[in-house]
Amino acid sequence: MSTKPPRGRGGRPPQLATEQIVTAAIALLDEEGLDAVTMRGIGARLGVAAMSLYRHVPNRDAILAAIVNRLFATALAGFDPGPTWTDAVTRFAVAYRRMLLDHPHAVPLLATYPVDVESSLPLLAGVLDRFTAAGIEQDESLIVIQSVGVYVLGHALAQVGTPPGSDAPAPPPGPAALDFYERWFTTGLDAIVTGFGQRLRPQ
Repeated sequence: MSTKPPRGRGGRPPQLATEQIVTAAIALLDEEGLDAVTMRGIGARLGVAAMSLYRHVPNRDAILAAIVNRLFATALAGFDPGPTWTDAVTRFAVAYRRMLLDHPHAVPLLATYPVDVESSLPLLAGVLDRFTAAGIEQDESLIVIQSVGVYVLGHALAQVGTPPGSDAPAPPPGPAALDFYERWFTTGLDAIVTGFGQRLRPQ
């Protein structure tokens, strides 16, 4: 009995899905940095020609946008907002920062590519519900959440960003520096949330 594979199947390229492309792009980003995330680089990682990716995504910008949305969703996976809006926005900030520090090469990307609003609102439903319960309108709630999100991104960029004029990543901070960044983040976040709490307090 022959053990040879059926003829005509040996060189068939692997079947792709958009989710696989995004997963490969994130892995490439984590390992080699943003400049490595190209159609050619992703194709090589998946074992396909770069041109085959265009059947699933229109261009590199679409992949970068998908990375941003996937990572944001990862940050809020299993998210518990807590009982109040101040708890919710504080926990959101902590979860968002944790994801950014887990993917340091993604920080500049998330700082420049906005998260898709339609996909982010369902993820933030628990946070928004706490604002609604406190009688705070959604427009005001989103200003608070976006302001905190910008603070988290800026702080993460200060902690893990590449030094100006250098292509090399910043050296890992030592224990003293990590403790400083932790205290800095917590103090700044508390000040922002406290300030919004005073502004949103019923008159």
